[in-house]
Amino acid sequence: MATFVVAHGAWSAGWAWKKMRPLLRAAGHEVWTPTYTGIGERHHLATPEVGLELHITDILNLLEFEDLRDIVLVGHSYGGIVATRVADRAPERIQQLIYVDAFVPRDGQGLLDMAPPDQRERWRERARAEGDGWRIPYNPIPPDTSDEDVAWITKYRMAQPLQCFEQRLRLGREPAMPRSYVYCTRIAPGDIFRQFADRARSEPGWRCYEIDASHSPHVTAPRALCALLERIAAEAG
Repeated sequence: MATFVVAHGAWSAGWAWKKMRPLLRAAGHEVWTPTYTGIGERHHLATPEVGLELHITDILNLLEFEDLRDIVLVGHSYGGIVATRVADRAPERIQQLIYVDAFVPRDGQGLLDMAPPDQRERWRERARAEGDGWRIPYNPIPPDTSDEDVAWITKYRMAQPLQCFEQRLRLGREPAMPRSYVYCTRIAPGDIFRQFADRARSEPGWRCYEIDASHSPHVTAPRALCALLERIAAEAG
């Protein structure tokens, strides 16, 4: 059985994975869904200085203080950047990496470097106009999300500190453990994540999978995502 640790996406938190936790645990797996500083139940810690490096430290500290080893590290969306640096800093604790519709950075890149220029400017403008200059209001919810889930998500989503998107990643090396990419095929306008699925299909050391879901399958397709995560963990285990 596997130990899954989730690096969640932007505007989100550990709460967003509450559908996944019982499914994976019922299958015998251990699941950790920590929340980054300044988001979710830790929103009271938000400041303009909260950024990518602090979120990387959040996950590294969980691994150290819980002494987690041989983990399957799952990065969703923005969490792919966090997971990449965690794998660089603590490779001895990580068995494999799974990116779920996530950003996959190279050394020196931040999230804004991987986004289209028009989207980059929209986020910065929204931070200036609606977020006191340092917080980005959350993105629209995928249209296939149920009304019940929209109500749930809307209640708990938080603005994301701009520094999370602006800070650039520093890598000592590319992760050497097995890496898998899960591409969500219900594509949003702009299809920002196809570039990373294409990378996974073309570079050695990767496996690429697809799921019939929009950008947050842990919300809209949890059973399908649970089955796929189990399959990936077993195939690379």
